[in-house]
Amino acid sequence: MSYFKLSFRMLRRDWRAGELNVLVLALIIAISGLTTVGFFADRVEMALARESNQLLGADLLVISSQPLPEHYADKASQLGLTVSSMTKFPSMVSNGDNNLLTEIKAVTEGYPLRGRVHLASRSSRNLMSQPQIQAATGIPQPGTIWVDEKVMTRLDLKGGDVVDVGATQLTVTELVVREPDHSVGFINMGPRVMMNAVDLPETELIQQGSRISYNLLVAGEVKGVQQFRDWAKTQLTKTQRIEGIRDARPEIKAALERAEKFLSLAALASVVLAAAAIALAVRRFTQRHLDGCAVMRSLGASQQQLFRLYLYYFIALGIIASSIGCLIGFAAQEILTHWLTGLVDTALPWPTWLPALHGLLVGLVLLVGFALPPVLNLRSVPALRVLRRDIGLSNAHSMAGYLLGLAALSLLFIWKAQDLKLGLYIVAGFISAIAIFSGLGWLLIKVLSSLRHQAGGAWRYGLASIRRRAASSVLQAVALGLGLMALLVLTLIQDDLIKDWHASLPPDAPNHFLVNIQADQLEPLEEFFQQYAIAHPPMFPMVRGRLIKINGKNVSPEDYTDDPHAERHIRREFNLSWADRLALDNQIVQGSWWKEDTREAVLSIEEGIAKTIGVKLGDELTYDVAGSHFSARITSVRKVDWDTFRVNFFVVVPPGLLENFPASYITSFYVPPTEVDMIHELVRTFPNILVVDVAVVINQVQQMIRQVSQAIEFVFLFTMLAGFAVLYAAIASTQDERIYEAAIFRALGARREQLSRAWAAEFVILGGLSGLFASAGASALGYVIGKHILHLDYTFNPWIWLIGTVVGVIGVLLAGLLGTRSALSSPPLLTLRKVG
Repeated sequence: MSYFKLSFRMLRRDWRAGELNVLVLALIIAISGLTTVGFFADRVEMALARESNQLLGADLLVISSQPLPEHYADKASQLGLTVSSMTKFPSMVSNGDNNLLTEIKAVTEGYPLRGRVHLASRSSRNLMSQPQIQAATGIPQPGTIWVDEKVMTRLDLKGGDVVDVGATQLTVTELVVREPDHSVGFINMGPRVMMNAVDLPETELIQQGSRISYNLLVAGEVKGVQQFRDWAKTQLTKTQRIEGIRDARPEIKAALERAEKFLSLAALASVVLAAAAIALAVRRFTQRHLDGCAVMRSLGASQQQLFRLYLYYFIALGIIASSIGCLIGFAAQEILTHWLTGLVDTALPWPTWLPALHGLLVGLVLLVGFALPPVLNLRSVPALRVLRRDIGLSNAHSMAGYLLGLAALSLLFIWKAQDLKLGLYIVAGFISAIAIFSGLGWLLIKVLSSLRHQAGGAWRYGLASIRRRAASSVLQAVALGLGLMALLVLTLIQDDLIKDWHASLPPDAPNHFLVNIQADQLEPLEEFFQQYAIAHPPMFPMVRGRLIKINGKNVSPEDYTDDPHAERHIRREFNLSWADRLALDNQIVQGSWWKEDTREAVLSIEEGIAKTIGVKLGDELTYDVAGSHFSARITSVRKVDWDTFRVNFFVVVPPGLLENFPASYITSFYVPPTEVDMIHELVRTFPNILVVDVAVVINQVQQMIRQVSQAIEFVFLFTMLAGFAVLYAAIASTQDERIYEAAIFRALGARREQLSRAWAAEFVILGGLSGLFASAGASALGYVIGKHILHLDYTFNPWIWLIGTVVGVIGVLLAGLLGTRSALSSPPLLTLRKVG
């Protein structure tokens, strides 16, 4: 207990004396910035996920081909979740002599749990007049039915008409313009109607062998939804599956993952800055406590006692400073969340307590990790220093201690990245940057020092000062370079990455798909596009086949009972296509693309589906197409950029291999919102073609890009504060030395202006080195992150070298001159008396 009391007494004394100003300020700013990022990212990610779930109509779906047991809904209710149900099946809907195969959706009260159904409000006599969109306040009343535009057009309906649905008749009351789950999967994009579930028994359409999908919709707090998902996974049978928005659309999954990585990257920048600031601040702290340790050693304190005292000291300091940082971070993100009320369309959910815990742990790990070297060295201070001030600090434990701190920091990177690959890239880049910056810094200092005799007075002194404090100068340059590198990545580099992300999904990205185009409709369809002055989109052949063998061995859905996702792929038919050239949004990750005019039985498969069904390069796949079989060997594995919304296929073969099989065609194209009449005419002219509108998904992903851009700009404000902490710590780390030097030089007759110019030259050199290091590191890190983590084409920005160097020079110069004013104003006699 006496050690704790003495440690707290030492901590209180140093706090009052201002000895901890630099260290505490660096830690508080670092943790407040980190927790602000954590709290805000937590809220934004939950909001993005919740808004994305509007495309699903819920946070989670439990889907089955058989009626779902009641215990699913009961469990959800026990966890405080909201539930609703939906039954979907295909059936004919009739209006007089007109019949149309339609997907019927029978819903219960509460549907949808996420998002809104949007209706076209118009007079009951003319549903096809110019609509005024409004959100539905409920579901269809019993005895009524809501239809979409495809049904309205093909059955020639108007408000108040009665349609036959099975054995009953329902009155058309509303035109559905948009519904939440309308854009989740091609199978859901045909003509659709919505009815009340209480009318379902009267239709007599639910029969043995009917293709019915029973859906339980679940929504609520993230924790409750996750608990329900974990529980439901243990209850699923072969006919049941769980689906979230990430499982439903690869485009949304890719956009969500990319958004989370952008935010994780922003949070990691704060960790880099925290490490640099703390490492510099702890160095000054150590130098100022040499005398105190020497006195305690002369009074009989052992090395173990000193170690325990300072270990408790730093743990207490870390808890106090990190707690203050967490409180400031929480308050700051709350204030700025209200300031940025337009960041998301819905209110941001309340953050979890995990960012605060993360902040406390990060603060303790950073402080203890980087304070361990001076703690180990302080215990070794000789008692003779009380009499001889020239006996200083042993560096016996510095290298091992800093390696431990670096190891702790590396673990923090991997943890905060929430992605092993991203974390390892950051760790490797961080360690490489330290090694390269240190080596280059030492070499450049040597080269510049050899030129000091040719330099003028101020520059000569600046170079000599850097040479005299070579180790300290290298440490400062590396720390400042790492901090500035993080800032450059978050500004110039992130701007380039965000632009590339925008470019991957331009405003004219395809928002309509045409499916089931027949060969004899290709020319009439081209003429139709010419009539409306729309560039004829490329047509892609499509053959539907079921995978029946892998390497000559029969496969069936029962072979994949442990993976429902793989089981569904084996159970359904694949969309196969052929091409002689690789699509622009495809990338070969294994194997090689075939040569033109090849007639070999080979195929290329998408990497995600290959992993799902467990196939690899060299495997032979056999498909059943309309009763005929064909086999081909896998010669390449492709990575597909799904969020371009262009036509893509899981399996592609060379031309000629499938041309004798029955094929239809598919295409995608962009239709401006003002050209909706063109879509109406297209449906009337080609009634067999399925028109798929993915504008809702496009808008959702584009909105997500804008939101992430604003979130990163918000995060940058706090990263800037951490960057100032690095500058402050770097200047303060040599403050005592400069005060002593200033006293000596002024006692020898040097003027304040001379010292100011000499130190300015030193700061310019130090800032230039830091800027060069930061520019090189930011360019390399931006390329690695863009190419290998976010899968974007990074464009080299030559301006980053000029901007990084100028910012480094100006920033260090201004901070250095402001920070050394006290050194110049201290009376020389007073300083020399203190030393004496």
